[in-house]
Amino acid sequence: MRGIVSLSLVASALVVNAFGADDLAGMFKEGKASGQIRAFYIDRDYSGGATVHRDGLSLGGYLKYETGAWNGLSLGAAFYTTNKLDSKSSVAGENDTTLFGANGENETYLGEAYVQYKNGNTAFKAGRQKLDTPMAGSDDARMLPNLFEAYVLSNTDVKDTTLIAAHVTKFAAGTFANAYNFTSGVSGQTLALTSGYSGVANATNYVGQFTDMGEYAIGENTGGVSVAAAVYTGIKGLKLQVWDYYAHDILNAVYAEANYGWSYSSGVAPYVAAQWINERDVGSNSVTDKIDSDFIAAKAGVKVANFDVYGAVSHNSKNADAAINGGTITPWGGMPAYTQGMVTRHQFLAGTDAWKLAGTYDWKDSGINLTTGIYYSSFDMDALNDYGTDHSWTATEAGFDIIYNPQAIKNLQLRLRGNFPRDFKETSDGVGTGWDEYRVIANYNF
Repeated sequence: MRGIVSLSLVASALVVNAFGADDLAGMFKEGKASGQIRAFYIDRDYSGGATVHRDGLSLGGYLKYETGAWNGLSLGAAFYTTNKLDSKSSVAGENDTTLFGANGENETYLGEAYVQYKNGNTAFKAGRQKLDTPMAGSDDARMLPNLFEAYVLSNTDVKDTTLIAAHVTKFAAGTFANAYNFTSGVSGQTLALTSGYSGVANATNYVGQFTDMGEYAIGENTGGVSVAAAVYTGIKGLKLQVWDYYAHDILNAVYAEANYGWSYSSGVAPYVAAQWINERDVGSNSVTDKIDSDFIAAKAGVKVANFDVYGAVSHNSKNADAAINGGTITPWGGMPAYTQGMVTRHQFLAGTDAWKLAGTYDWKDSGINLTTGIYYSSFDMDALNDYGTDHSWTATEAGFDIIYNPQAIKNLQLRLRGNFPRDFKETSDGVGTGWDEYRVIANYNF
C-alpha cells in the first residue's frame, strides 16, 4: 500500500489536537462515511494497423470519512483501490491495464488526507484531495481518478464572483494514465502530453503514487504549479471564468471560457460557449522548451424538451520551432476541450482542426431513469502534429453513452459506453489503426 501523509498534514493535525480532546470527539461523532464500489469491464478489438484484442475486468472504488466541523475546521481521508479480476493478465498485449494500478497490478493507497477550514465566505483546504479544474483534473474515465496534493484558498466576498488561489505540489495519476504509457520516442511522448498525462517514458510507475508535479510531467523536480482563478456569474445565463497556471520551470497556461444560455417561453433553450488556452514556456527543460501554443474552440447547442444537441469546432496553433511543434500540453489530467472524443484527444496536437456533433436524450417522461447519448468527432491534423512523422491525416471517432439508474436499487448506476475511432494513427503509406471498444460500468454510491 502506498501513501504517507505529508509532514504538513501531521503538523496541522497536532495543532487541531491542541484545542482539546472534547472538541475533537465531537468532530468525529458528527463525521460521515461515504464511498463508491465500482466494477468495470472493458473490451477493445483493434483493426487496421493493429489486430490485438484486449480486455480488462476490475473491482474497486473508494472509502471516505470526513469529520464534522468544529469552529469551521474539519478533517477528511479516503482510501482508493483497484483489484484485477481479468483472467488474461499473463498474456502480453491482451490485458487492458487502464483499469489497474502501476505496471498493471492491484493498487490500494491513501488518496485523500486533508484539513479544511471555512469562515464566512472563505474556505481553505490543504493536503491530498480531488481537484477538477480546466487544466488539472481528476479525469475519472477508468477505475480510479487522478488526485493531487494541493493548498486551495477560495473566497466569494465579491458579489457573484468566486476567487481561487492555489498551489499544487504533487500528482497521483489515476489508472487512465496507463493508456498513455510509452517506452520511447517522440510520437508516444507527444500523444501522452497532449492527452493529459506524463511526457516521461514508463510513467506507469507513477500511477497511484504522489509525485512532484514536474517529475511526473517532464522527469524534473520543479516548484509545483501555482494557480489563480476568477469565476463570475452575475449576469443571468452567463458564466465567465479565467484560470492562470504557472507551472514553475515548465510553462504558463491561461484558460478562459465564456458560457451563455437563454430560454424562450416555448421551452427552447439555446446556449453558446467559447474557450481559449494559451501556453508559453517558462524556464528551460529538455522536454517542453519553447512552448508556444494557442487553442481556441466554440460550441453552440439547444435544449428542447428532453433533447440536448450541440456542435463544436476547434483549432490548435502550430509552430515548427516550438516543442511538440506548438501542441497544447496538459500533463495533469485537465481535458476541457469541447471537441474531444471519448478516447481521441487529437484536438490538442499542433495544427489540428476538429469538429464534433453530439446529442443526448433523457427518458424521464417515459418513467425510466435513463439517459442516452451519441457523438461524432473529426480531427484534421497538420503534418507538424508530431504524433505522425511529417504526415497529415484525418482521424474520426463515433460513440455512444447509456446511463441507467434502476429505481429498485437506490444509488446504483449502470453504464454502457462505446467508442469507435478510425485512423487514430495513420502511417505515411496510409495504413490506419482503429478499434471498437465497449465499456460496462457499475457504480454503487453510499
